[in-house]
Amino acid sequence: MELKHFIDFRKMLHRFPDISGNEAATRELLRAFVEPFSPTEIHEVGGNGLVLVYKGGKPGKRMLIRAELDALPIQESNTFEHRSTYPGKSHKCGHDGHMAILARLAWLLHQRPLTKGTAYLLFQPAEENGEGARAVLSDPVFKKIVGNKGPDQVVALHNIPGYKKGSVLIREGNFTPAVRSIIVQYKGKTSHAAQPETGICAAPAIAVFLQKALEMARTDPQAANFFLVSPVYIHMGEKSYGITAGDGEIHLTIRSWENKLLDKRSHEMERLAESIGTEFGLGTQIGWTERFEANENDASVVNQIKAAALSLELSVQFLPNPMKWGEDFGLFTRQFKGAMFGMGAGEDHPALHNPDYDFVDELIAPASDIFEKVLRDYLNKED
Repeated sequence: MELKHFIDFRKMLHRFPDISGNEAATRELLRAFVEPFSPTEIHEVGGNGLVLVYKGGKPGKRMLIRAELDALPIQESNTFEHRSTYPGKSHKCGHDGHMAILARLAWLLHQRPLTKGTAYLLFQPAEENGEGARAVLSDPVFKKIVGNKGPDQVVALHNIPGYKKGSVLIREGNFTPAVRSIIVQYKGKTSHAAQPETGICAAPAIAVFLQKALEMARTDPQAANFFLVSPVYIHMGEKSYGITAGDGEIHLTIRSWENKLLDKRSHEMERLAESIGTEFGLGTQIGWTERFEANENDASVVNQIKAAALSLELSVQFLPNPMKWGEDFGLFTRQFKGAMFGMGAGEDHPALHNPDYDFVDELIAPASDIFEKVLRDYLNKED
């Protein structure tokens, strides 16, 4: 099958994006495209996810390779022919390209079946909100497919703008940080704007909490205690100029290189929010959303990826620091030996999540070739 078929498939996916938790249509487009590649088994997992199982002639080791299904709630600014047909939804992280890469890997395994071992090609839903990996890993169907011990290794990639096109980006240790978002709601008492003393306003508490939370940040990415605090959303009151608002809420996203450090900072931030609420006489409710575990790359798996890339005569670049964005593949690497790597999308390519971003189709062939090389070398290696 010519590469053009996979590029056309990628562009079709781009035209019809589904956001996190609503990927059923994308899953069915995917299923129709890959079924001719004769997987041994096909299973639905994690809600809208899909697993293709390829079994070799002999039993052996097992590897899982993951791509993502979901798009983002972003209005696309591109005007090319394959632009999104859905207002306010678009593939701005390249998951359409990641699906095409894994689909081509399925075709490669169909062309030359495995001699031993098992490959699980996972098309995972809901990566963008951090819920998909958790849904897959907790799904009894998935547990039955991979067995009690799960796969022996797990591998994934992400395209990364800002780096040489086609370069293979690797790193031992953490590849992406631990990330989560806190929601602090303060409950006060609304009053007339002329009599604020008769109410309890949330504004001073929100202001103090924001200031002290930002003071907790350590923004040097070289530092072991790197901790980034990003204000996301603040709401208080209504556009009614005769009142002093009682209730208010603030959302912050926090991240660090290490899971343990983020756990510690999360508890500190909770205590801070509660103490400030008490100080100002407010009720305090705290919630968390969009949790991403740090993606911990195993050194031996990174070396397998490096060897595969070099054997394919691809450029390899070592990253001095992790990427700053969250990735829920970290849940997989926390449970199983594995690694994520990057593929450079070009130094001047629009950044991920930007309205003018589009996946670079030149990455489909080399990325799927790396996956195939890593997979076959691992499954065929004698213990």
